[in-house]
This record gives sequence, C-alpha cells and structure tokens, in this order.
Amino acid sequence: MNDVETMARQETHRMARLVAEARLPTRYGDFRVVAFDADDGKEYGAVVKGDVAGREDVPVRLHSECFTGDVMGSVKCDCRDQLEAALEYLGQAECGAVIYLRQEGRGIGLANKIRAYALQDAGLDTVEANLALGFRDDERRYDVAADILAELDVRSVKVLTNNPNKLAGLTRHGIRVTGRIPLQVDTRPQNVHYLSTKASKSGHMLIDLPGLKKP
Repeated sequence: MNDVETMARQETHRMARLVAEARLPTRYGDFRVVAFDADDGKEYGAVVKGDVAGREDVPVRLHSECFTGDVMGSVKCDCRDQLEAALEYLGQAECGAVIYLRQEGRGIGLANKIRAYALQDAGLDTVEANLALGFRDDERRYDVAADILAELDVRSVKVLTNNPNKLAGLTRHGIRVTGRIPLQVDTRPQNVHYLSTKASKSGHMLIDLPGLKKP
C-alpha cells in the first residue's frame, strides 16, 4: 500500500474496526479468526484463509447468523449447509473469507424469526410471514460487510452466494465484485418449500435441485 492509499484509509471512517485476531484450526482447514467492533454496537466475526490483503478476486461468503440452523441444526433452512459448504470450499482455496453477519432472520431478529416460524407452521411461506409481521422480505444490510472487507484490505471479491442482492449490496457500498461462485446445497423434505420460495419470490439463483419449484 502506498502513502496516498494509507492516508486515504486512515481518513476514511468505517463502521467496523478490526480489534483482535488469532489462529483458528478447524475441521475445514487452518484459518485466522478475526473480531470487529462496529458502530451499531455489535461485534462481528470473520474467518480468513491465507493472505487476503491487497488481493483481487478473493472468494468471500457473507453469512447471516442463524441460531436455529447454524447452532441447533434445524433443517427448515439451508443455512448450516451453506456455511459448511463455504468453509469446505475455502479450506481448499489459496485465500478467502467467511464474514459472519449479526442479522438473524434476514435482519428481523431471533424473536421475530420465531414468530415468523409460527406463521409458516400455519401455512405462510417465508416471504409472506415476514410481510405479515410488518417487515420487508429481507431486512439485511451490507455496509458493515463492506467495511470489514475494507479493513481486511481486500481489493475485489467473488461472492459465494445464490443471492444477487448480496452482490448489489456490496457494490453499492464500494466493494468491487468480480464474480459469483454458486453455493447450492441439496434440498431436504423439510426445506424444499423454503428454497422454492427463495427462488420464486426472492430471486435466488437456484437450479436443478430435486423437488424445487421453478420461478
């Protein structure tokens, strides 16, 4: 990084700031775990493979936290499957990162997510449930993710996602997106309707999955 870039970085206010990092050996490979403080009062984490500073076309997964899926192993969604698939991919890559975003339930929070689950049990799909609770289909934001990538000095990214909104969100906040890496996982009987709704109503790029209804 030259002197001009260094000065610009120092003068730019970011919502997220790197505050700690350490080595993290995992079942998927050896990573660094990095912690960030953000202006929204939350702490964010990322796992980083290799040296991403100053690199182009870095594979990056933006993963929104999912207590029920990531932690408890729920099969109502594909969140844990996608997280594990991303970590497996990065474990074989030269470099990359998974950024773990604090926006449970597509940004509506855990309690409202459980309320949405109850509405889904009564027959609504995920989009209809969020709308019935007074939210948009997706309340997530990507400004903090963009700041984390800037803190890591990533120059451009290829995003591990099926969701085009993530590409647009990063681009809108100044991150150069050079590509998309599909991250499809197998359907389960319990989540095929959920995935069909992602494809038909939320624009997710899902194809050729067993049982999936086409848009």
